[in-house]
Amino acid sequence: MSCAFSQCILVYILDVAVGYLTVTIEPLPPVVIGDTVTLKCNFRTDGNLREIVWFRVTEGGSAKQKIFTYDAMYNTNFSHMEDFHRREDLVYQSTVRLPEVQMEDDGPYECHVGIYDKASRDRVVLASGSIVLIVMVPPKSISVVAADCPAPFSRYDAQNFTLVCIVMGGKPAPMVYFKRDGELIEVVPSIMEGGGGQSQGRGLAGLRGSRPLISRDLDDTKLKKSLSLLDLDTPGIGGTGKMGGAGGEPGSLEGSEPSPTTTEVIPETVVSREFPRWVQSTDPLYYFKHRRQASSDGTMEVRAMLTWSLNPQLDNDALFSCEVKHPALSMPMQAEVTLSAPRAPKLSMMPGKAKVGDTVRITVQGLQISSTGNMVFPEPLFTWTRVGGPLLDGREDHNGRELVLERVPAKLNGSMFRCTAQNPLGSTDTYTRLIVFENPRLKKGRHNLVVDAAYCNEALGLTTMVLMLALTWEMT
Repeated sequence: MSCAFSQCILVYILDVAVGYLTVTIEPLPPVVIGDTVTLKCNFRTDGNLREIVWFRVTEGGSAKQKIFTYDAMYNTNFSHMEDFHRREDLVYQSTVRLPEVQMEDDGPYECHVGIYDKASRDRVVLASGSIVLIVMVPPKSISVVAADCPAPFSRYDAQNFTLVCIVMGGKPAPMVYFKRDGELIEVVPSIMEGGGGQSQGRGLAGLRGSRPLISRDLDDTKLKKSLSLLDLDTPGIGGTGKMGGAGGEPGSLEGSEPSPTTTEVIPETVVSREFPRWVQSTDPLYYFKHRRQASSDGTMEVRAMLTWSLNPQLDNDALFSCEVKHPALSMPMQAEVTLSAPRAPKLSMMPGKAKVGDTVRITVQGLQISSTGNMVFPEPLFTWTRVGGPLLDGREDHNGRELVLERVPAKLNGSMFRCTAQNPLGSTDTYTRLIVFENPRLKKGRHNLVVDAAYCNEALGLTTMVLMLALTWEMT
């Protein structure tokens, strides 16, 4: 007991001689970029204050940047500090204000406090506290695109379709989920990629317990009975074929009179989106996966992918939305797209009056908007063909928004060109006729060539006669 009592007396004496100092920094929740932040350092001591120093820790802890200093030897202004007399202790609070914090302000901060040793003013007792300031950045942009597009339409083969939601500029990485027609989609998580993928996967796995999609049974009214069109090599051209939904008769191409304009716009032929009965009537399985990638500015880029077996009957005109939740956002961000099959392309031809030898450009100016006002999504694939033969360069078809015919010959006069616009949801054809007029310049050139040839022949005949007369004169 005597030994223990003596040790307590020794500790008490040392404590009285040296003094005590405790330093704590008030905890701070994550802040949003642009906010004003106040760091508070509280310390309690029974000694005399020597100095206060604030540091920003940089380069992973290997360097410290001094951002505030208070030296009691040279400063008498205590306006930045608050002191309270509590019994025999002095309680101080030092505050540092960071206006409009930016990404570079993110990281650890330290508060170092020094007091004079009671035994000797030449000695200083030091203590410190630290805090990590977390600066959050809301996502800058969100967009939804279709993967592997433009892609052709397949009538009888099932196709997987993938929507990609791209979220740029968030810190930390946001939570991404998909909805269809306003209903949260029940997803099957796939293999996650990138840092922190498993935690995101656990969060999204909880979506499976949410309300599923509204049941979408097959509707026979959506099946247009037009199998007769499938038996025609060239729907609506020649024979008994008819054009478009209006059922108008375009007439025979051979019997039509050339119009004063270059092109003759033929009513569109919309290929019926008719599908076999193997298409499943139940809701498909939606597979979800995502990838994270750190950007150079410290934010994250997230790509979330939703894949399912496409059913053009049920998925056409379906509204899909990608929504993002982030702690720096007061409400979710979202981007939405409506799946829509292409409708008739609007074509233009330049020059307005094509002549033999000209370069003709037939261009897709745009697509008709559906009756519901939806734009075509995903981006369609445009394929050009010539009815009844190959293109001018010998190819069977050409992909792109523009068809270029260089130095058109007279034999292309009256040729019909087909533009097929297709995406995974459907296909449609539009036709245009090329009228090629004679080129007066080429005709004048041929006439001058004939005149020059006749002149040369006449001159050659006169020269021959002169030589024969000269030879006869010599002989006589």
